[in-house]
Amino acid sequence: MTTATLPQRTTHAISPYRLTFVRLLRSEWIKLSTLRSTWWAIGITAVLTIGIALLVAGSLAEVPGFEPVQAVVTPFQFTMLLAGILGAIAITGEYSTGMIRSTLAAEPVRGAVLASKAVVVAVVMFVSSLVIFFAAAVIVTPIFAGRDIPFGWDDPATSTLPILAASISMAVFALIGLAFGFLIRSGAGAIAATVGLLFVLPLIAGIFGGVGEGWEWIIDVANHLPMSAAQSAVLPQDDWGIPVAEAYATLAAWVAAGMLGAWAVLRTRDA
Repeated sequence: MTTATLPQRTTHAISPYRLTFVRLLRSEWIKLSTLRSTWWAIGITAVLTIGIALLVAGSLAEVPGFEPVQAVVTPFQFTMLLAGILGAIAITGEYSTGMIRSTLAAEPVRGAVLASKAVVVAVVMFVSSLVIFFAAAVIVTPIFAGRDIPFGWDDPATSTLPILAASISMAVFALIGLAFGFLIRSGAGAIAATVGLLFVLPLIAGIFGGVGEGWEWIIDVANHLPMSAAQSAVLPQDDWGIPVAEAYATLAAWVAAGMLGAWAVLRTRDA
């Protein structure tokens, strides 16, 4: 006599590492969201973005060829510094207070610590930037409407795509600041390095790039700096910068280089 075998319920074990990473994400979010500097940086970014957008819309709205979305995304050339600073202080504060020792004691896998902090910083910067840029777009739309200039919401290429690209760029700038924070471990040093890469180097490259023949290579280098690559991704132009795909690849390369460098020093140095 044979007995039927009843089907057995299978259970899928959840990886302990996955649970650890989820807890790390939650921990990093709590640390970042409870810093007053985080909300100050986001608040100043919002004020600057909306304020500059209003000024640009009011003064350049009737300029031939000027697209309304340019008024919204142009301020990111200034607010990028705030994004980079936010990324830097997200980790340098832990080094200055010694909290990094507790973090690494709770999670010895240092790559997981780096990854969780990078994810939280990038997501916070991207989401907040997205909300701010869309708020600026809504606010300046009546200015253009009053001059019979449609904002172009029906065409993603002239509305939502540049806003998305600007938000992605802000997240990239924050990750660059975070990488410098891990590498230098000093708030002042990381901020100085971030400002130098994002703002000072493009200015220097612009000066030497216009000297004359033989210096064209500087323009090529400058086009692949984070700020210039972001400009090419946000507002692509046929006669300036680099192609959009190359711009995104350049931004990804900067993030990858920064995270790899941060991971290398985090693994080899003491807390």
